[in-house]
Amino acid sequence: MSMLKGANLPVQARAVRVELGWRSGPGVPDVDASALLLVSGKVRSDADFVFYNQPAHASGAVRHEGKNTGPDGVTDTLAVDLARVEPAVERIVVAASADGGSFGRVPGLRVRVLDAASGTEIARYESQDATVETAFLLGELYRRQGSWKFRAVGQGYGSGLAGLATDFGISVDDEPAPRTAPAAPAPVRQAPVRPAPARSEPVRPEPARPAGSTRPTAPAPPPPPAAPAPAPAPVRLSKVTLTKDAPSVSLAKQGGTSGAMRVNLNWQTRKQFRGWGAKLGRAVANHSDLDLDLCALYELTDGRKGVVQALGNAFGALNQPPYIHLDGDDRTGAVSSGENLTINLDHKDRLRRIVIFVTIYEGARSFADLDATVTLQPQHGAPIDFALGECTVPSTVCSLALITNTGSDLVVQREARFLVPDRGVSPQRTIDYAYGWGMNWTPGRK
Repeated sequence: MSMLKGANLPVQARAVRVELGWRSGPGVPDVDASALLLVSGKVRSDADFVFYNQPAHASGAVRHEGKNTGPDGVTDTLAVDLARVEPAVERIVVAASADGGSFGRVPGLRVRVLDAASGTEIARYESQDATVETAFLLGELYRRQGSWKFRAVGQGYGSGLAGLATDFGISVDDEPAPRTAPAAPAPVRQAPVRPAPARSEPVRPEPARPAGSTRPTAPAPPPPPAAPAPAPAPVRLSKVTLTKDAPSVSLAKQGGTSGAMRVNLNWQTRKQFRGWGAKLGRAVANHSDLDLDLCALYELTDGRKGVVQALGNAFGALNQPPYIHLDGDDRTGAVSSGENLTINLDHKDRLRRIVIFVTIYEGARSFADLDATVTLQPQHGAPIDFALGECTVPSTVCSLALITNTGSDLVVQREARFLVPDRGVSPQRTIDYAYGWGMNWTPGRK
């Protein structure tokens, strides 16, 4: 049973999973979960803010684990180890932010608290009154007489995640710092030089000192004051969006150098058909049985090549070659956030290049009139996303992104190339030809 706003429940588990959930669909904004660890109502520093660009607290007590898709919609999960929360922390606020719209357009917004050990639901709060808010404080875990409780809050913010974070003491910098010209050096004032005595002047000898005596010396000058420590950089809330004009990004520069990176394809069919799809006289991409397959061609540094795809049950592996795993196969098109690949960045030195692509397995003759967004979410780093754009050719295979190992970094390149296979040539072989993989292909099925 869902809690009422303001109600509270005891939390007796040592560790919990806090799931922010909602139902996706056409025009629904993306939603992100975050947590703030509070002392006397404020954060102690920006490090007490856990979200997609800062996914783990230094204490290890709170982690942002990212998004998953299930039969009930999309969830974005925070893991909270209550036993490891520092004694000074009194509250852990659970917040949500909407990217690309307001919460009035997000159906089924809810937060659940689950026992991390057993999976048992401890508390649930469903928001019913969202309108123009772009951020929501949904609930909070708080201490009371040595025990933990969860309270349903339901407070909205029209100023987005930046406004919510600022209210709790976070320094937010969502824009790059302006470049300033270096300051002109201050003029150096030289002490006047005392002229040496003229040769004609007598030089008085120093008086003799008793044996064992030392000559008095002037006290040593005090050491210069230590330079003040540089102020910590403000928290950046921005995500990385690749475009035709700025198609690539360095994972290292975004902090995505280790952990798991999830690659998500989220697609919706358009209601109005244009371009090549309209010429067919039928809704080429509006079928309930539309089945898109997210796939990856890989080449390892030892020369091995292969493919990760649902066809032939080649789902890959995360902790052994090829270090790429396909989470599942959405064969309905109704699952709210499509399909996911996971790449193990802890083994990035073993990866030479990866082409991530999508094929139409059945249910449509082209990607025409399909809206699709690709998101790469490193475990440690900013999300990277881009839209595919409109397909204007009878394409059944599209290369999404090319990930290349430069020797010191992984670079993500937006591809968004709609390819048209020749007659009798499979989509996989078409991608192979386009990128020069040189593999041998045989027919396969699910």
